Amino acid sequence: MAKYVGPVCRICRREGVKMYLKGDRCFTAKCAIETRNHIPGQHGQQQRKKLSNYGVQLREKQKLRRIYGLTEKQFRNCFDKASLQKGASGENFLILLERRLDNVIFRLGLADSRKEARQIVRHGHITVDGKKVDIPSYLIKVGQVVAVREKSKTSPLFVELLESAKNKKAPAWIEADYEKIQGRIIGLPAREDIDTQVDELLIVEFYSK
Repeated sequence: MAKYVGPVCRICRREGVKMYLKGDRCFTAKCAIETRNHIPGQHGQQQRKKLSNYGVQLREKQKLRRIYGLTEKQFRNCFDKASLQKGASGENFLILLERRLDNVIFRLGLADSRKEARQIVRHGHITVDGKKVDIPSYLIKVGQVVAVREKSKTSPLFVELLESAKNKKAPAWIEADYEKIQGRIIGLPAREDIDTQVDELLIVEFYSK
């Protein structure tokens, strides 16, 4: 399945929730959910239809997939990996998604959105334990240090992002050091540390059919 390249505000309107896909804009009155909270299309303003159990599970799966910006293949592969681990598959799945390098960059506040974080990683601006990593899906381990490359620290992009990041709070499982523009993973995120508003059990049920 190809990645969606259209207006991202339509995605939030389709799911009926704010997914913060456009960064700081989502916190303003310009957010589409604030002004047009209905399904996109000619008949979008009609009342949302009641969904079947399958439909509820599908919409929850699509919502989470779009929040993290993955293709269906990437998303399913991550779920399959989580289902092989000990413990609750749903929580394991969310933890794997949070450990992605692009998500860690976003959580540190070094990108306004996960989409921007993926671009930053792909363009070679990020190091893990001092080595350049340009793979957004790279899974960060406890104890590793994620940082902006020395050559990139003086770029206007990171100067601006750093000022914005200082006003944000990194999650409890990441120790942020904005003087060095880096973060150290001090533990795996617990379910209560993940603020993504989804019911992961519905996604487990969807893929268990």
